Amino acid sequence: MNDTVARHVVAVVGGGAAGATTAALLKSAQPDLDIAIIEPSEHHYYQPAWTLVGGGAYDVARTRRRTADCLPAGVTWIRDRVDAFAPEQNRLALASGGTIEYRYLVVAAGLQLDWHKIEGLEATLGRNGVSSNYRYDLAPYTWECLRGLRGGEALFTQPAMPIKCAGAPQKILDLAADHCRRKGIAAGMHFFTPGPAMFGIPFYSQALDKVVAHYGIQPHFGHNLVAVDGPGKRAIFEVGAGDEKRRVELGFDLLHVVPPQSAPDFIKASPLADASGWMSVDKHSLRHTSYENVFGLGDCTTTPNSKTAAAVRAQAPVVVANLLHALRGKGETQRYDGYASCPLTTSRGRIMLAEFLYDGVVAPSFPFDPRIPRRFYWWLKKYYLPFLYWRMLKGDLGLDWHRVRSFPAAVPELTP
Repeated sequence: MNDTVARHVVAVVGGGAAGATTAALLKSAQPDLDIAIIEPSEHHYYQPAWTLVGGGAYDVARTRRRTADCLPAGVTWIRDRVDAFAPEQNRLALASGGTIEYRYLVVAAGLQLDWHKIEGLEATLGRNGVSSNYRYDLAPYTWECLRGLRGGEALFTQPAMPIKCAGAPQKILDLAADHCRRKGIAAGMHFFTPGPAMFGIPFYSQALDKVVAHYGIQPHFGHNLVAVDGPGKRAIFEVGAGDEKRRVELGFDLLHVVPPQSAPDFIKASPLADASGWMSVDKHSLRHTSYENVFGLGDCTTTPNSKTAAAVRAQAPVVVANLLHALRGKGETQRYDGYASCPLTTSRGRIMLAEFLYDGVVAPSFPFDPRIPRRFYWWLKKYYLPFLYWRMLKGDLGLDWHRVRSFPAAVPELTP
């Protein structure tokens, strides 16, 4: 048992994209600022590329680096887990038994993947044709399954929202459909989602309907995966609600699963969470709704935006500006507009770049219709965005061109 108490001006919970970027920006703005990052992981992962790994278009080894190499110089790395928060006392407890006291707290703890909520899934992941691009060790198996597919039925699932990168479940769907088309493989392609549409923003969803139709993919709305029989190659879905709820069982040759997701348990059980279990923050200032010296960003909060690395890139400067204003009693404050970006991979070589603000307001970086998949966006996704991501962790955010733009309501002709 470790009963030591460590004191820091700023404690950052989480050394992922949000935590590392925020700490780097704080250090850049005030080099002498005392910052501690609490992060237990040995490695840091560039998760947005795992879809490309599963589609055979990216080397998984390039998505992993040592955490020590991703954190900014001059911060204290506490390699431990948070066990509990005591925001009234400006303290948090570590899993090792130690205690951290802080003046300001930044929570960037990400979310957790609830594999266990799907009966039988954990026992069959990585075999029997069951995979998921949401894990480093499984994304290569997705490509192995896809490369070995000779026909039959390929099922792709999406859980209830919110999840990280809401477009990821269908990115691999389209890559798989494109692969089968190129190889002349006659496989049935199916997409299952509890939701009523392909995407939460109609502007983009209607364009994605055209992509689905192009490939002959069968969408199944209102379907929630609840169980998997790997050896028997059966997937069980729950359909309907209340007294109308029933189960539907389907066979598969390939099953790509996106697990249910939620806030980390140590946030759910803390005073920082609201009734939903997510950390409660003002959606513009990113300051906690009850504790003025606590800020949150990234996947763990209640902000009603898409949970993406692009959102982190837009949120981190807001947290830094507002925290430094509170610390110094001067300086400009900032507001987060809900910006997120989702590069929707529609084929091997083309991407639809969905960018939007709160309430689904379309705000692309480029002046052309973002519903049209383009080869330039593939280059952006595969080469520039990984480069930008690793730079972002060091505090270099690059240029930001997004702004609200208007486009015709009618979906243009497009080629996936």
